[in-house]
Amino acid sequence: MSERKVIYLSGPIMDEHAGTARQWRDSAKVQLAEKFKLLDPMRRKFVDRQVDSANEIVEFDLQDVRDADILLVNYNKPSIGTSMEVFFAAHDLGKFIVAFSPFEYKDCSPWMARYCTKILPDLESAVQYILDNFAE
Repeated sequence: MSERKVIYLSGPIMDEHAGTARQWRDSAKVQLAEKFKLLDPMRRKFVDRQVDSANEIVEFDLQDVRDADILLVNYNKPSIGTSMEVFFAAHDLGKFIVAFSPFEYKDCSPWMARYCTKILPDLESAVQYILDNFAE
């Protein structure tokens, strides 16, 4: 049996209500954990805007992106961190990126439209897409 693919759960955390940042990730884990290994950046207990942890936050997140086969991205609002992760994963590492977003295509940032492999309207359709295309 082959090793399970790894999915990094990318999406806004800073300035996002903790429940919102955690809720979709918890839902994704319930739906995908049986077939995939999931990397959730919220497993670490950093506090945003603490200068001594900023470099650690970024480095740990970038390491998760490196370790992942696929990114599942919540593109529910503009987010510098999320955008940086998507660009790094797609441009530098050639990763497959599945995003879900409430935005219509015409309202998406051209950068997100360019570097996300697929943008779907909601988490459920993004999860189904991943199951259909990447589950063993």
